[in-house]
Amino acid sequence: MASVGKKRIWGWMSFDWASQPYYTLGLTFIFGPYFAVVASNHFLSTGLDDAAARAQAQSTWALGQTFAGLFIAVTAPFLGAFADTTGRKLPWIAFFSILYVIGAWSLWFMTPDTSALILFLVLFYLGFIAAESALNFVNAYLPSLGDEQTVGRISGSGASFGYWGGLISLFVVLIFLAESGDSDRTIVGMTPIFGLDPALREGTRAVGPFMAIWYVIFIIPFFLYVRDDNATRGPTPRLSRVWRDLFATIRSVVRRRSVGAFLLGSMFYRDGLNALYAFGGVYAALVLDWDVAQLGPFGIISVVTAAIFTYVGGRFDARFGPKPVIIFCVLMLILVSIVIVGMNRDQLFTIPLVAGSIVPDAIFFGCGCVIGGAGGALYAASRSMMVRHTNPDRPTEAFGLFALSGKATAFLAPVLIGVFTTLTGSVQLGFLPVIILFLLGLLLLVWVNKDGDRA
Repeated sequence: MASVGKKRIWGWMSFDWASQPYYTLGLTFIFGPYFAVVASNHFLSTGLDDAAARAQAQSTWALGQTFAGLFIAVTAPFLGAFADTTGRKLPWIAFFSILYVIGAWSLWFMTPDTSALILFLVLFYLGFIAAESALNFVNAYLPSLGDEQTVGRISGSGASFGYWGGLISLFVVLIFLAESGDSDRTIVGMTPIFGLDPALREGTRAVGPFMAIWYVIFIIPFFLYVRDDNATRGPTPRLSRVWRDLFATIRSVVRRRSVGAFLLGSMFYRDGLNALYAFGGVYAALVLDWDVAQLGPFGIISVVTAAIFTYVGGRFDARFGPKPVIIFCVLMLILVSIVIVGMNRDQLFTIPLVAGSIVPDAIFFGCGCVIGGAGGALYAASRSMMVRHTNPDRPTEAFGLFALSGKATAFLAPVLIGVFTTLTGSVQLGFLPVIILFLLGLLLLVWVNKDGDRA
């Protein structure tokens, strides 16, 4: 039985490994910056000046993040309640896996001269929505994998395992596929494999099919070793019953101060974290003029620190509980956000920098380490904290609410970033709302019981 248990845990962790490239390669380091450059060039061709075109590119990216977040927020709790009532999670994960592969593969068709920006924004976020929706069901297995003393370690180890998968996938893409800047070579000086045409950015665009193939291969252990509990299976319920059960759970959350404060606080700080993930690479491309030659090492360092500190955070979680880990990580992310707002290529907090200074590059490399490390540990500790507030009989519904709290205001950060970017005409000043979101999340943690309230 111990062997079977270990296989189930490793199978569960394989989802993080399989899906992480969509965040590492798609959202942050390869496709996101590529989309920003293509969009910026498109808006330049419409007559906008350089600064306005870059701001409009960031606002367009924010639009996709906004609608994806809203969709996930609206659907996650209902799907979770439905899955708990039927006892079936695996069919939903399989369904969203298909959408993930379709969304990822379609990115291949975004050529450098395309004007169909909204189409590819929709296709990219189709895959993103599928990854996030599947993750909600995957997270619902976590309470059954261990007790309160071990679940934090399992959560941290799973997230860390996923980051290592993201790192290896990033290495493969940087070495064999993605062109570096305006060069026709990859970051190590190779021509993209399979005869991919650098002039059409086929190496960079190949990140889409690569993510799809990676997922199909590495999701296999999950479906081999993770099973639904037959004892909880029931007939397909009437939708009215699902809604009734869901609203009963929501009403109970209102009466439970600790879980209510946690869900509301995590709603704000996870929204801020997602904004850093979604716009970090865009910021580097638009403010610091980085290309793949800089984004590649930046991504490697960020993912390495994420993998290490997420694992370490899981150990601290197991010893001290998730709340101290969450507080420390939020403080670090506030510091990073302040640096991002105060820095551009020419100055650091109003202090002029000499032309060509490497200070902004060095500082942002450090920011990437903090975002990766603190962000990974924050995600794993938050998942662990949710377990301490979860009814063991309805875990998918609980993690649906957890997803709702992470996405209910997911439109807020992108919208505010878009608005601030447009009003100020400055990409870095567009990050001001992120600081406010982290501060609100930190404040609400005051009312969260470190031991939860699942009893």
